[in-house]
Amino acid sequence: MAQIKNVHGNTLDRLGVAIMSGRYAPGAAMPPEPLLGEELGVSRTVVREAVKSLVAKGLVSTGPKVGTRVLPAEQWNWFDPDVVAWQSTVGLTREFLRDLQELRRVVEPAAVRMAAERATPEDIAEIEAAYQGMRRAVEEGGDYVTHDLLFHQGLLRACHNRMLQQMSKALAALLRTSFEVSTSRKNGARLSLPLHRAVLDAVIARNAGKAEKAVLVLIDAAGEDIEQVLASRRRLPKLDAPARLLRVGA
Repeated sequence: MAQIKNVHGNTLDRLGVAIMSGRYAPGAAMPPEPLLGEELGVSRTVVREAVKSLVAKGLVSTGPKVGTRVLPAEQWNWFDPDVVAWQSTVGLTREFLRDLQELRRVVEPAAVRMAAERATPEDIAEIEAAYQGMRRAVEEGGDYVTHDLLFHQGLLRACHNRMLQQMSKALAALLRTSFEVSTSRKNGARLSLPLHRAVLDAVIARNAGKAEKAVLVLIDAAGEDIEQVLASRRRLPKLDAPARLLRVGA
């Protein structure tokens, strides 16, 4: 979302944000394509293609007699990076972040158990490289979030389960949301670093039980970070911008 988008991408973003902000409520009909095109300053063809994308993402349905109608949020594809980014633009809600934490508690402990049993030397090297990138960002400043994401994606790939490997791609935007919120808290990244090390060391030691417990500690610590950031009423990060860079000592 941070990169320059074409007319289709910009139109899609504007409509997606309009839906998620409640401008077009669930069950309500959106304006006809000609009116939307006039409002957005784009052609009817561009609107039609954007609506097709919204259908694919589960935000709307279309029909010859009912037009384009907004679907309930439960039907939206929350694994779609655009949907997550639009939610970030509108505002990350407590409910959204709670759902994310619960998803992590369901998926990641079981995945890390498998990673401890199945990880290859190449997998370990990849996760270690991601960890070292996190460490450098804490000690020298830089992009912590991207390396944090690579760390967790590496763990999911190390399961050598095709469905979990596919899920690592789908989870990317959701995980980035959690990491951005956690690192927005003072010393959040520095405090989280040894928790990541404990997970990786347990995977290297092939200790599945210890790895599972370590990742639960990590996830719960992230949950506490999120609760504190929400309680502080601090402005939450936006995902349509590059990852936040750490300053030395942050």
